[in-house]
Amino acid sequence: MAGVKNFIIVLLILVLAVLGLNFWTGWAKSPNLKFLLIVITATTTFFLGWSFIRLYSRANAREARASETGFMAGTFHELVSKLKEKEAELQRLRKMAEERASLLEISSENILESVSSGVISLDGGLRVTKANGRAEKILEFRREEALGGPAESILSGPILDSLEKNEVVERGETNLRTRSGKALWLGFSISPLLDSGGKGIGQILVFTDLTGLKRLERQAELRKRLSSLGELSAGMAHELRNPMGVIAGYSKMLSKKAPEELRPVADAIEKEIAAMDSIINGFLSFARPREPAPAPVRMEPFLRALAESALPEGGGIRVEFSFNGPEIIRADQVLLRQAFTNLIQNAFQAMPEGGTLAVSTALSDEFVVIKFRDSGPGIPEEIRDKIFLPFYTTKEGGTGLGLAITHSIVQSHGGAISVESSDAGTMFSVKLPVG
Repeated sequence: MAGVKNFIIVLLILVLAVLGLNFWTGWAKSPNLKFLLIVITATTTFFLGWSFIRLYSRANAREARASETGFMAGTFHELVSKLKEKEAELQRLRKMAEERASLLEISSENILESVSSGVISLDGGLRVTKANGRAEKILEFRREEALGGPAESILSGPILDSLEKNEVVERGETNLRTRSGKALWLGFSISPLLDSGGKGIGQILVFTDLTGLKRLERQAELRKRLSSLGELSAGMAHELRNPMGVIAGYSKMLSKKAPEELRPVADAIEKEIAAMDSIINGFLSFARPREPAPAPVRMEPFLRALAESALPEGGGIRVEFSFNGPEIIRADQVLLRQAFTNLIQNAFQAMPEGGTLAVSTALSDEFVVIKFRDSGPGIPEEIRDKIFLPFYTTKEGGTGLGLAITHSIVQSHGGAISVESSDAGTMFSVKLPVG
């Protein structure tokens, strides 16, 4: 396009030069003058044309450069605009990814907190990296203190041994004691913790508190054993009562006809027969407890009277009461007196040097829970499962029927009795229906 413009300009200059040459040659008469004028006109025309073309070319070049600069600037601005659009799209995508990751994390946390089992994750160095609320509650620790700490700060026994050996445990059971000294029975599993590439980065411990279930199993087993022993005791009591009646009759005859020097012997026989008769009655009470006759029982005055009547004089024992349960329940007051008296007397006997017996009531669903907590030395763990068995006793001169009869009476009311014990004392909990 610039070459066409230059051609037109040269053509115009030539036309002007021819016209000027005709003008000057027409005016000059001398041949020399005409030649001189032709040379001057040609030279002037050449320089003017060359200068004009040069100036015009420079102007075109500047215009071309300006056009090129504008094109480049436009292209640059267009690229910048597209980059900004891409950046905005990337920001939007990143925000969506962050929101999705946040939702997934919240969902995972919600699932972890909602499961009924305890879950603890550990890294390769057996440091706690995560724990849910159920684990915190079962093992009695605070997450903010446990996270990042060693596993042995909250775990012990076979569970810790398996973690240290990096074992895979599909289903295991073990006992474990918490920081507060509470004894637990746990069912647990251990599996490796893998990253997205399948590489092991730690371990996952999942566990469930089976303490209540084990307690129910022990109670069911105890009921079964007590039922068998009850039938045996009933038969023994029946078989013993007849010969004991005959012996009692002969002892009375002997006491009447015996010489004075033999009278103490006859009295001793009668005394031992009375003691054996008491044991036989205990057998029968355990083996065939009478059917409860429910009637309204006012709990506070009833329990206060039992504790005060059994309280030994000068023993340094104090009784504390806390009544938060129902004021009145329906139960057989005579049978409850026998059961609760056994528990209160056992508590007092466990504190020969003095101490405190705490008696409390509380409402749990449709049941009243009566607790008797003493500050004695506690019951050794190896005999706790035996204390409700008949004829089992650690007391000198005891028959071993007190707690067995108490257990039978509580069961006859549709309730349950349990025991917890440690070095700080023993607590018997009796659960009875309110109605």
